[in-house]
Amino acid sequence: LRWTKSESSDTIELKGVTENMQITSPVFENMGRIPDEYTCQGDDTNPPLEFSQIPEGAQSLVLIVEDPDAPSGTWDHWILFNIDAQTTAIAPNSVPSAAYQVFNSFGRIEYGGPCPPEGEEHRYYFKLYALDQLLATDGTIVDKPSLITAMNGHILAQGELVGLYSRD
Repeated sequence: LRWTKSESSDTIELKGVTENMQITSPVFENMGRIPDEYTCQGDDTNPPLEFSQIPEGAQSLVLIVEDPDAPSGTWDHWILFNIDAQTTAIAPNSVPSAAYQVFNSFGRIEYGGPCPPEGEEHRYYFKLYALDQLLATDGTIVDKPSLITAMNGHILAQGELVGLYSRD
């Protein structure tokens, strides 16, 4: 696992991960439009998400929601870790119990919905990772770089859902 920052995006490179999980939403399909309700033009709450094919041995899940098309580089919208590995869904406007949120690019510890510049369509990646352990909750994980470092060597599987959004 490696986290790198470039002019265009942040990437996580996974090595040795052979299993894939499924992450879906009942309100938009992969590569489909995210409804306004879940954006800055609506209620700015997280969309409902569903998880399946979580591997045996998973101890926790991590969810990272990011926009690689942002003008200033990848923009982090929501970052959660230590989601219970038995979790199969996240309801709208909610955070799974026992999950930890860390600072996103808005400088907040909560979901921030899509809000691209007017006239631009951006891609929003909902990335789900299954880990073989719970991560430390001693305050050392405060943002995406520190989370990526903590995840290093502990990823069992991954899944990805991409939503599109443009403001009218």
